[in-house]
Amino acid sequence: MVKAVRIHENGGPDKMVYEDVEVGAPGAGQVLVRHTAIGINFIDVYTRTGLYPVPLPNAIGREGAGVVVAVGPKVKGLKKGDRVAYCGSAPGAYCEERVLPAEILVKIPAGIKDDEAAAMMLKGMTCEYLIRRTYKCKKGDIVLFHAAAGGVGLFFGQWAKALGVKAIGTVSSPDKAALAKKNGYAWTIDYSKEDVAARVKEITKGKGVPVVYDGVGKDTWEASLNCLQPRGLMVSFGNASGPVAPVPPGVLNTKGSLFLTRPSLGAYTATRKELESCANALFKIVKSGKVKIRIEQRYPLKDAAQAHRDLESRKTTGQTVLVP
Repeated sequence: MVKAVRIHENGGPDKMVYEDVEVGAPGAGQVLVRHTAIGINFIDVYTRTGLYPVPLPNAIGREGAGVVVAVGPKVKGLKKGDRVAYCGSAPGAYCEERVLPAEILVKIPAGIKDDEAAAMMLKGMTCEYLIRRTYKCKKGDIVLFHAAAGGVGLFFGQWAKALGVKAIGTVSSPDKAALAKKNGYAWTIDYSKEDVAARVKEITKGKGVPVVYDGVGKDTWEASLNCLQPRGLMVSFGNASGPVAPVPPGVLNTKGSLFLTRPSLGAYTATRKELESCANALFKIVKSGKVKIRIEQRYPLKDAAQAHRDLESRKTTGQTVLVP
């Protein structure tokens, strides 16, 4: 038996239960991983509340790092003792040990710690596909990223600066503005006090930006569209404030023949080749020192519910991990 944090019904953090679970032996193509660190992401909140339905009961969480402790038949490239990390799997990471398909695991390279890997995989790989593939940012671009002091936001600011991209980041307080600036943002906008679209137009001398990266959702939707230049791209990749209401396609026309995409990490790492390419690009830029992993909060696994309360109340910054 091992410990896990599971939900038996959807709802608030109080629905998360720290309990014993059975972990079976790995089957064909599977390995047993003992977690050393577990990443926390807003998608875990969506799972807990039922926005993203999963079979219940279930241990939520989609990202972790650890050590291979057993290998099933027909597994190639992994052995007992290997340090591995993963993200985007079926929920179940909030646990001490779990059986996983070998094909979703990547080896953690020397020079990167387990807790760094657990904190970087989902957010860092999300940043990789956003900045390099959804819209290929290039030197000299001015782009807008909402929630700049959040997990993905801090990755984005650093990566953008490394590419010579000038990023505008929205924040909710002076402290978060300072943090965003320290992590590569050229400008910050306090959305609680400033008109985001007006400020973006001021920064860009009336042009608007070619792309908006919006992981907030409902609360920032209208402002995001108003920040775009004609034929700009709206990248809606999250719903931290709630899902966006249905949008008549004509709105995109009246605001300048805009493009809209709702990407996901799963679609950008759908093949083993894409997964390895994405992970390797992330490991490379982290090892270069151009993107630094800052774990600002650590919670014992048993305190996962408190971690969720802090995340939802926007008390957290940077990366957060659970420690089994």
